[in-house]
Amino acid sequence: METMPMPLSPDEPEARSALDDFRITEPFEILSLLRQMQEHHSLITIATPRGASFVTTIFEVNKAKGVVRFTVDAHEPQLERVLDSDEVVGVGYLDSVKIQFDLDGLVHVHAGQGQSALNGRLPKELFRFQRRSSYRVRPLVKSGPSLRLRHPAMEDVWLDLRVIDVSLGGIAVFVPDNTPLIEPGTLITQTLIELDDDTRFNASLRVAHITGVNDTAKGVRMGCELEGMSGESLRALQRFIDQTQKQRRLMALDGS
Repeated sequence: METMPMPLSPDEPEARSALDDFRITEPFEILSLLRQMQEHHSLITIATPRGASFVTTIFEVNKAKGVVRFTVDAHEPQLERVLDSDEVVGVGYLDSVKIQFDLDGLVHVHAGQGQSALNGRLPKELFRFQRRSSYRVRPLVKSGPSLRLRHPAMEDVWLDLRVIDVSLGGIAVFVPDNTPLIEPGTLITQTLIELDDDTRFNASLRVAHITGVNDTAKGVRMGCELEGMSGESLRALQRFIDQTQKQRRLMALDGS
């Protein structure tokens, strides 16, 4: 599943060989990708095989010291479980690409001015996986398409979120600041997706990732996988995607 770290040490030789297509070992490339994630304020899930995880961002990439530093709340409830684990993985996103790397030598340190950080050794390799396997479209009307959902951790809280883009396999929405975030991996069962007057349906959503948009957006992007859709809903979604593609092509021709 897209939300979980990809197993990087499969037993079968064929599987290990297949991972070589995604493996990056050149130090310059590794530094470049990590620094891009830092500059874009990419949200990174730090996770262990036993299920401990929390979301953070890269605070510093220090080539001279061979250290990558993450921001961390000293009172983060999962921090000790992560520090006690022999196997820790970081997973984040850059545009349409999933970046994953092992984290070794993790240490919780004080960063001054009452702040703390999580230091780890710069990874010697990381993996770059394509995130999307199906065509996504951006709705033509920015204010119309929406997702209404019941917050899985807050029974009486309903959220109305703007749809950024959608595909047959997933949907991305904008979550404004001061909105209670939903942890990656969470299954949301009570939703209503309204893309236009003719396209509205229910589906279960699996939160795949949360990423920054830009410095002025005042919110984040939440990407979700669509699950439990009926055949009728899938057909309606396919029609919406086809119509949106056609309208965009016509708009491009009119502007040429």
